[in-house]
Amino acid sequence: MIDRRQFVSGSVAAIATLGLAACGGSSSSSSSDSSSSTATTSPDAKTITVFAAASMTESLTKAGDQFKVANPGYELSFNFDSSGTLKTQIEEGADCDVFISAGQKQMNALDAEAEKDHEEGLDFIDHSTRFNILENKVTLCVPDGNPKGIESFDSLAEHLKTGDVLLCMGNSDVPVGQYTQKILAYYELDEDALASAGCITYGSNVKEVTTQVSEAAVDCGVIYKTDAFSASLTVVDEATKEMCGQVVYPAAVCKNAPQAEGAKAFLEFLKGSEASADFEEVGFTPLASA
Repeated sequence: MIDRRQFVSGSVAAIATLGLAACGGSSSSSSSDSSSSTATTSPDAKTITVFAAASMTESLTKAGDQFKVANPGYELSFNFDSSGTLKTQIEEGADCDVFISAGQKQMNALDAEAEKDHEEGLDFIDHSTRFNILENKVTLCVPDGNPKGIESFDSLAEHLKTGDVLLCMGNSDVPVGQYTQKILAYYELDEDALASAGCITYGSNVKEVTTQVSEAAVDCGVIYKTDAFSASLTVVDEATKEMCGQVVYPAAVCKNAPQAEGAKAFLEFLKGSEASADFEEVGFTPLASA
């Protein structure tokens, strides 16, 4: 039986080890390290710290390089991880200027003016800066060769009922896992029973799920359209709104942002055509415009 909490492929563990850095050991990087940036950064540049869903790693890093070219007075430091992990780091006091979540629930939990999902009473988000920036899609992906012949979510459901498939999904505290739970419920499948039977294994964020599928450690995985594109994975189906709702990413400046003005400028830049093209390139649908 696969342990739902402990199963992580070797390369995922290596990634996690390499990613131990600031903000609770999650993956962090600065756009100044990217070879694609041609800006000359001012020695007095101010650093904007951005906490963003792991599914935005490639596109947001590229957009960040472009922001630096246009704004040499700013540096960017990215912390990419699951939205649940980022939410916890923020509430525990990590310095964060911008938060971009892969789900409304994690943003709502930090927003005192949110209409729901605010049971913890946290107040970390400047609600006046909040907006929906992107839409993604939830997809079913398979490794090269598709050894189980899984053709759709309907096909996956049948395989799960007979217990002859291993599905990888996100943990319950991350948006991609929560969307997958809705899909299982749509098919009236018992997640706990399937996990106990060894039909489901877990990743702590969407990149871990993606890696397990890429390495053929599992028969299939539920990930975002953008991650499937970045990893060149075969997509066999796309979840409908009826199956799991819409995948909308909210963005906002944090109330205690050390660089609030820079954070606002960065979010405004992300609404523009240049950044929107970066997001569209990997499969996002931009929802905001400058």
